Amino acid sequence: MFTKDSFQRKLFFYYFSLFAVFTASVLIYQYQREKEYRIGQLDASLESYANLTDQYIRHEKIYSTGNFSKLDSLKSLIPSDEVRITVINHDGKVLYDSSVKDYAHMENHLQRPEIQKSIYSDFGANLRKSHTTGKDYYYFARFYQDYFVRAAAVYNMQIQHFLQAEKTFIIFILFLFFVIWLVLRIVSRRMGDSINKLKDFAVTIRRGGTYDRNIQFPDDELGVISHEIIKLYKQLRRTKDELTQEKEKLFSHLFVLNEGVAFFSSEKKTMLSNNHFIQFINIISEESTISAEQVFQVKALDAINLFLDEILQSETEFFLHDLPRTEMNVQVGGRYFHVQCIVFQDKTFEIIITDNTKLVKQRLMKQQMTSNIAHELKTPIASARGYLETILESPGLDPEKQRHFIEKANSQVNRLTKLVGDIALLNKIEEAGEYYAIEKVTVGKLISEVVDSFQTMINRKSVVVEVDADYDLAVKGNYSLVFSIFQNLMENALNYAGENITITIKHYLEDDKFHYFAFSDNGVGIAEEHLSRIFERFYRIDSGRSRKLGGTGLGLAIVKHAVVYQKGEITVRNRKEGGLEFLFSLPRFIEKK
Repeated sequence: MFTKDSFQRKLFFYYFSLFAVFTASVLIYQYQREKEYRIGQLDASLESYANLTDQYIRHEKIYSTGNFSKLDSLKSLIPSDEVRITVINHDGKVLYDSSVKDYAHMENHLQRPEIQKSIYSDFGANLRKSHTTGKDYYYFARFYQDYFVRAAAVYNMQIQHFLQAEKTFIIFILFLFFVIWLVLRIVSRRMGDSINKLKDFAVTIRRGGTYDRNIQFPDDELGVISHEIIKLYKQLRRTKDELTQEKEKLFSHLFVLNEGVAFFSSEKKTMLSNNHFIQFINIISEESTISAEQVFQVKALDAINLFLDEILQSETEFFLHDLPRTEMNVQVGGRYFHVQCIVFQDKTFEIIITDNTKLVKQRLMKQQMTSNIAHELKTPIASARGYLETILESPGLDPEKQRHFIEKANSQVNRLTKLVGDIALLNKIEEAGEYYAIEKVTVGKLISEVVDSFQTMINRKSVVVEVDADYDLAVKGNYSLVFSIFQNLMENALNYAGENITITIKHYLEDDKFHYFAFSDNGVGIAEEHLSRIFERFYRIDSGRSRKLGGTGLGLAIVKHAVVYQKGEITVRNRKEGGLEFLFSLPRFIEKK
């Protein structure tokens, strides 16, 4: 009885809630209409005040004389004391404000929302808190040839005014609530009886009991559904035993969702296959119309087919813990697949195809990376070792030559240190996760610091550095990573662009989400065939020259990874005027209000 009443209460509450939501929506809609109507009234009133002010300024020639204090006489013509009149010139300077005595020292108003709107449309309106008085105002602004006139009124529309105005409507809604409550009470009681009978049937079946075959359901849609449920129950019971074995096999492998899985009968007929299996078989066979059963005709999988022929023709019985299986690896067109086959006790079998391309390529890339690192470390170590052995084996060596060799060895050690540091930084960026704190980074100041750090080299090579970015320009990122971007780009340009060049760093665009930068030089540039690879690790256009200049081959790779880590993008191109240009974006920093 409690359950029945509980269902009826839930059903009643559900429908009643829907009606309550509908009613609330009607009230909200009515309130919005009232609000829009009052805003329209405000617009009309404030527009008349603005026009009156403009006419008075022109009649008294106030704009030419600058005697805006005359506007104080307008207060007697405006019916409300809470109306505020402001006159602003086209540059945003406040010429007059009826609510502020010291209006000459007010801040520039050109960026006020209502002023900005009035520049591009007939008028501008905005509801906000005044920065000057601290009150909530509804502003109306219009541009009159030489100046803006802004009229504002204290915005104090209360919701209770609306409720009082709509008292009849609310009484009607409450009456409708009562009627709906009665209707829902009756409907939920009738439906609850039918649902309760169906519930009793379901509980009895679940507990393995015998249901009442004379059970009566109402002659309606719910009764039809109940009778159909009983029919379905009888059919399901007949097929339950037949499906049990197949269900256990299927459920034991359904979790392998990222792999290609197919089940076959002992006659090699498809019982079930997923989309990944069809896709992988098409790739391995290098055809586009192959079906699951044609897997046995794929030459690359002959070993699987031979294994199946041997097992399926055998009379040997298999145990569940020791099922026959085989596996193999297949490489096709740069893709790597691992194929497994398992034969079950009833001679049905399963083929699983796993795409290991990503894992294999990662392993190959790590091997190549290790080889490159070993090669890059070998040169400075061998050089430093040679210089030190020369000093050790020549005890009577001239002090100047000895110092020369020590400096050379130190240079190689420094190069080795930089190489190790670059490798560590690059790996740290790739595996950072949440390692780098994201904060406000002042780019203009940062660029100045980068330029200062290279000033000696800039002077030696007669390089001119031009920066076209606000000093206080801020991005959202990590200071160390942003610094490494500009540092490596500057070092790359100074090392390889040539002497007597101009390096330009420009903030050329911004939108709601990103700042866009261009880092360019008018140096020698590079051949087009190298552009697509200059962000690769250890890629050098001129290997010998790069090592001579102390390059590690990782600078531009660090730049790209640092930009991408901070949700930006970077591209490179040759300039028509000569030289190289890097275009990249970094997220904007937006102050939280």
